[in-house]
Amino acid sequence: MKPESPFNTLPVVVVILALAIVGIEVVFQLANAGIIGGPRGLGWRLAAIEEFGFAPAVLDRVLVSGDYSLDMLKRFVTYTFINGDLIQMAFCAALILALGKFTAEYYGSFRVLVVYIVTSIAGAVVFGMLAGDNTLLIGAFTPVYGLIGAYTYVLWLRLGSAGENQIMAFRLIGFLLAIQLIFGLIFGGNSQWISELAGFVTGFVVSTLLAPGGWASLVRRMRERS
Repeated sequence: MKPESPFNTLPVVVVILALAIVGIEVVFQLANAGIIGGPRGLGWRLAAIEEFGFAPAVLDRVLVSGDYSLDMLKRFVTYTFINGDLIQMAFCAALILALGKFTAEYYGSFRVLVVYIVTSIAGAVVFGMLAGDNTLLIGAFTPVYGLIGAYTYVLWLRLGSAGENQIMAFRLIGFLLAIQLIFGLIFGGNSQWISELAGFVTGFVVSTLLAPGGWASLVRRMRERS
């Protein structure tokens, strides 16, 4: 009997997102090793950050100056594909594969892509409003937290159906935020937690509309409990 490929069980959208993140980092690693790009390859990551990264100045350009050019608008999503290093990429890709598979089984593949894009944009907007002017936002952790929000909503529904305490659904996000706080106190933190928290909240809220039955189902459940 022919062994089944593990990729057969993963939604195509999830695989494409993960491969895009991995592939870009592979190019940077090969360039840093001098295998491709020559001397110019050493600056490819920095060039990509400048071209595709997000900063509060981008939000100012859009809202204050009315610059709705593709160069500005693309950054609200493209920053998620440019990670700072190999470790960040590995964590993000692994979490996208795991969380993406779970959420796609409940919401459907296309809706996972919607969660990814919407939470990326929302995280960037909130980051642009609250972070310092000299800060930079890159990496896929914002939509990863968005997928965690979607995952949390599924747990919240299942615990409610089982008559159990629905607060338990928030254990994962509570644990992750606690870990971030500890690492921030030890090693010094940055402002990216703003976009990550915004991504989680957005993912949870958007999931109330994307879940089977959508908003009508949520209202019905709330009325049953009142």
